[in-house]
Amino acid sequence: MRAFLAVADSGSFSAAARQLNLTQPAVSKRVQSLEQQLGTRVFDRAGKQIFLTDAGELLLPRARQILQDISDTQTLLQNLDGRIEGRLRLATSHHVGLHRLSGALRRYAQQYPHVHLDLSFVDSEVAHEMVASAEADLAVVTLNPAGHPALAYQRIWTDPLSFVATAEHDLYQTPDIPLGELANRQAILPGLSTFTGRIIRQRFAEENLEIGLVLSTNYLETIGMMVSIGLGWSVLPQTQIQPPIKRLDVATAPMARHLGAVTHPGRTLPNSAQAFLEVLAQFADAP
Repeated sequence: MRAFLAVADSGSFSAAARQLNLTQPAVSKRVQSLEQQLGTRVFDRAGKQIFLTDAGELLLPRARQILQDISDTQTLLQNLDGRIEGRLRLATSHHVGLHRLSGALRRYAQQYPHVHLDLSFVDSEVAHEMVASAEADLAVVTLNPAGHPALAYQRIWTDPLSFVATAEHDLYQTPDIPLGELANRQAILPGLSTFTGRIIRQRFAEENLEIGLVLSTNYLETIGMMVSIGLGWSVLPQTQIQPPIKRLDVATAPMARHLGAVTHPGRTLPNSAQAFLEVLAQFADAP
């Protein structure tokens, strides 16, 4: 079943073999064995291209669920003895990892030295999907302001956002800057594919404004660097506001995003992940 999924996802027997650390003939044999047991073909082959048959298309989601059920059952049984060890697959964003997570990671590593931390640094949006697809046990990232139908959130921090530029910007020290004035100036912002980018653009949309000139990158540290050398204005978390970056006085309500833990309520968390959530809660904002 794992060989079938690897081939279906990669579209290649050789790529599946590399993924599973097997030889290509071994993967082919496993798929052939599956087809014999099912009494039908699950792949069609046209030259070097591989396509799922109708039977393969029907099997695909069920195969994922079967393997996930097996994994959840293994986790449930392993949790019975109460030991906190093994592997913790944790996804986090670069910003959260740099500015928020170090204390919790340090304390967790000290308290649970037998846990192997498998850290993935990815965009918050990617981390959500990693939890949804069981590639990560949990994520600590920017939370989707619209929520996610399959995931559960535990808010840990509120992250205030501020309009910023350098002291050389012609709007610096101007009181009550209208959003419309900023919309016509060079901006440096995360893309619309990011939760933070959507929060910013939604604020302008509420006043029927579109931001005209935009340099776009999804890395807030890169945005901070570009702002610091005077390339335009932006919106940054307070943790990144330091000279030569200055706050702008913009005539709009305060903005913030929420950072926290993302889990899948339909899956059994390993003891290692549950212990991390307990450590993480010790670093949460005061209620």
